[in-house]
Amino acid sequence: MIDPSKARVILATDCGSTTTKAILIEHRSGAYRLVVRGEAPTTVEAPFEDVTRGVLNAVREVEEQSGREILDGDRIVSPADGGRGVDIYVSTSSAGGGLQMMVAGVVRSMTAESAERAALGAGAIVMEALASNDGRLPHERIERIRQLRPDMILLSGGVDGGTKSHVVEMAELISAADPRPRLGSGYNLPVIYAGNVDAREDVARILAEGTELSQVDNLRPVLEAENLGPARERIHTLFMEHVMAQAPGYRDLMEWTHVPIMPTPGAVGRMVRVVADRGDIDVVGVDIGGATTDVFSVFGGAFNRTVSANLGMSYSISNVLTEAGLEAIGRWLPFEMSDADLKDRLGNKMIRPTSIPQTMEELVIEQAVAREALRLAFEQHRNFAVELKGVQQHRTISDTFEQQTGGQTLVDLMNLDLIIGSGGVLSHAPRRSQAALMMVDAFQPEGITNLAVDSIFMMPHLGVLSTVHETAALEVFDRDCLVPLGSCVAPVGTGSAGATCVKVKATAEGMETVVYEAPVGELAAIPAGEAEEVILEVAPSRGFDVGAGRGVSVTRTVRNGPVGVIIDTRGRPLHLAADADERVAALRRDYQALDTYPESL
Repeated sequence: MIDPSKARVILATDCGSTTTKAILIEHRSGAYRLVVRGEAPTTVEAPFEDVTRGVLNAVREVEEQSGREILDGDRIVSPADGGRGVDIYVSTSSAGGGLQMMVAGVVRSMTAESAERAALGAGAIVMEALASNDGRLPHERIERIRQLRPDMILLSGGVDGGTKSHVVEMAELISAADPRPRLGSGYNLPVIYAGNVDAREDVARILAEGTELSQVDNLRPVLEAENLGPARERIHTLFMEHVMAQAPGYRDLMEWTHVPIMPTPGAVGRMVRVVADRGDIDVVGVDIGGATTDVFSVFGGAFNRTVSANLGMSYSISNVLTEAGLEAIGRWLPFEMSDADLKDRLGNKMIRPTSIPQTMEELVIEQAVAREALRLAFEQHRNFAVELKGVQQHRTISDTFEQQTGGQTLVDLMNLDLIIGSGGVLSHAPRRSQAALMMVDAFQPEGITNLAVDSIFMMPHLGVLSTVHETAALEVFDRDCLVPLGSCVAPVGTGSAGATCVKVKATAEGMETVVYEAPVGELAAIPAGEAEEVILEVAPSRGFDVGAGRGVSVTRTVRNGPVGVIIDTRGRPLHLAADADERVAALRRDYQALDTYPESL
């Protein structure tokens, strides 16, 4: 096999739950670029029950579009020879429901939460988190394990050298449940033990016979630190060796790929981390799908991922309605609509999940739902991405009053540098300003923040590619994947409606310098022309902060895009008018300011 770092022709696929996407990357004119993209229905379920069929169909579409011969029958030609074949082939997968895990720990807010972070960071969907103090009786925990039938269990508990009894009790519960794997029947369920090293012998005695037990370094060797890396690496290995090996057709697919298959969310998370590390910046990424919404973040080097498994735009749209409520969704509509009519529209989307909006009104309703799904998913993420719990810290009296219950969130919106949106409702929005405003309304960034979308959902492909060829992954990410939308300036503070909130001076190559003075309570945009970057000089009024303190000016260079520079002085947290007529009038002004929808709406 060719050295992956020297590959010049690269094939990558992502086997999704419904669609398999293939991309072809080539080294041309001194840089790696996306050549073509193909897709086909995923074939992991009946009647085909062979994931390779969907892969081959997607690759054949790539062949047709590129004119390059990649397949020899059902075999991928490698290495490349002139205009034939590819140097390396990589893949990710979330087909068949992806990687579904259960985690268990001693204390729900400490070791069980650390186990959850490890599993989520590895690309898993966490079906359940058990803990000694979760309030359930032993037989209830046993029944829960039997009901869920996860692909894998991660068990943690206790600091090294601490008490062993509680984590041993959790191991005994797992053993008593005699869990059966979701896929396949001829192998034992993989269980990873990442707890107190002193309990290893006891855990092995209890679990070694009935499960496929692996033991790795403790997730919380001491209260003051997490050590998630070894557990995440073992999850990836077992995902390949056990879970994927049982899924229809994956054994053949594993033989085709030049590097191990990664869970799709794990690959997206890796790409978010690569981007954050490269620029030494804080990043939030979101992938909103039909059934789930994944949120990824890197703040101060700490990576976190959450899965909102009940928030999506088609299969789970009724869950968004239930959690957010009709009033919350309806507040984003620039027209009046009865509750019954809105409920019927969302119900139709749930029973026809593949349908797309046919009218402007339907599009606005869909994007209103997306705002609430993103907002709720981000709130869940902020509550999960917190400082380590159980650690005694020295705090001042003011810190004590400001501290959130259960640990301070790591999500610092004032320091957030970049938001990346992905998923059909964001990536395929008819106007880029629609995607930008959905993210601004949902995440409510503070200070100065860059906005971007994943053009055609390539982040999974590039995430797995980055493990062996980071240069190629980053070059394609910058040139063909990431679409900069512009930036958002959002002062934080209080002031009288109509009074000056902030003055923004925008300078860029090829455009006249623009100075805009924004009053409190307004949404506006400064078009920034064709320049790649814009220099912003932001001068907030005395009561407002854009990152350096109240009334202190900030100069920042931001990425430009089709939306330009959004100036949002509507306040944080964002409040919309309670009066319906006043709210609709304000929304229409906001949408017109950003050219979000046609004026005829």
